[in-house]
Amino acid sequence: MYRIADFFATGYSEGMSISICSLGAAEEVTGSKHLLEVDSTRILIDCGAFQGKRAKADNKNRALLGDDIEASSIDALVLTHAHYDHCGLVPYLAKKGFTGNIYATSATRDLANLIMSDSAHIQARDADYLSRQAEKRHEKFDWKPLYDDFDVIRAMDQFVTVSYHRPISIADGIQVEFLDAGHILGSTFARITAKDKAGNVAILGFSGDLGRKGKPIIKDPECLDKIDFLILDSTYGNRLHESTMDALRHLEDVVNRTAERRGKLIIPAFAVERTQELIFCLHLLHDQGRIPDIPIWVDSPMALNATSIFAIHPECYDKETYDLFTTHAKNPFGFSALNFSRSVEDSKALNQAKGPLIIISADGMCEFGRIQHHLMHGLGDSANTVLIVGYMAEGTLGRRLRDGAKEVRIQSDWFQVRANIEEIDAFSAHADWKETVEWLDCIEKERLKGTFLVHGEPEALMAMQGHLQDAGLKDIEIAKMGVIYKIS
Repeated sequence: MYRIADFFATGYSEGMSISICSLGAAEEVTGSKHLLEVDSTRILIDCGAFQGKRAKADNKNRALLGDDIEASSIDALVLTHAHYDHCGLVPYLAKKGFTGNIYATSATRDLANLIMSDSAHIQARDADYLSRQAEKRHEKFDWKPLYDDFDVIRAMDQFVTVSYHRPISIADGIQVEFLDAGHILGSTFARITAKDKAGNVAILGFSGDLGRKGKPIIKDPECLDKIDFLILDSTYGNRLHESTMDALRHLEDVVNRTAERRGKLIIPAFAVERTQELIFCLHLLHDQGRIPDIPIWVDSPMALNATSIFAIHPECYDKETYDLFTTHAKNPFGFSALNFSRSVEDSKALNQAKGPLIIISADGMCEFGRIQHHLMHGLGDSANTVLIVGYMAEGTLGRRLRDGAKEVRIQSDWFQVRANIEEIDAFSAHADWKETVEWLDCIEKERLKGTFLVHGEPEALMAMQGHLQDAGLKDIEIAKMGVIYKIS
């Protein structure tokens, strides 16, 4: 293996016809970017934004591909799914000179458009707000958004939609086939067949994010077989999730206890997938009479739009959800107790409203968006509950709440945490280590020449490495940032 800078400085690439290198999500969870190089052709798998503390995230995102790789040198981009940490820097890549095709499923394209547009709006709003604040303090302000609406539109023109199980050539000697990852709507495993000019062939499987069996709405993960090398998501390499049925009972219990206190149940949730899954589960509990008939508010414009996208992609549904829409003509994302906040005024009114009620709002890690205002108004009341239902990256407000902070800073002010903090990790869209090992049972282990672990914090990566070794896998490498690994 070689460091990127050394690799290019020495010209050793002539002797390395097929190689991979992680430019993001190596020994960390967010900012997925992996480079596949076949002779002189460069394929980028995902181009995600790093999430965490604002200053650190901004610096890492502006670095994009590092000092040694120009965006214009990338020949094609393969996008596994539309989470922000996998697609959030696509417009920035295009802005910096990338002109190649972006290959993704139809659902991923639609969701990515929504997420990237929302990011552009947030950046523009932040720039305006911070500029005005600096002006009040008579300070210099020169921060600029990474990209704007025009950059998003330009990037969208580069998308090529690809159906599941349809192998397609994306460059000379390079073919990609998408399989269903069971993670979010439209998510994929990317099986890439690479053949160099010397005739060497390697089949690589990029897991993107590995989903879970039995999740509502979408299909279970497929088998990513017939591969020589695996690049594997390790987010929950050191944790086990609750079962789906246990999670439903836990959600029922949290709703009922909060309602008895006449409090607010505040749920930070990503607008894509997590919000729709929560709506689905609350709908089920409501129809079965297991929770009281209290108002449920989704306070996220993007979640409203994302839910509309879910409604037009039935090809991604599991049988239960498909039958609800087709056979029974029932909308899983609409019922009497459910309300969507459609204005700033609606959102502000929720902060003054009396409980019991449920508020689902973005951002999922509590770093920006309307959820921050609900937390500012709700954390100080012991009748309220904040329910954590997803991964919280290190350094985020959501992580501090999950870890038991008694006081947190939100938008320059400090707030006492008196509300009850609860967690249900079964809503996670990531497989835990046991589910990952079980999924690997379908892979021809004798054929597998090497596994690279990515998208995990150090403790999770080390734990996952041990679990995979116990399961009989060999040559398991924890991928290092900027290190080039020779495939053939």
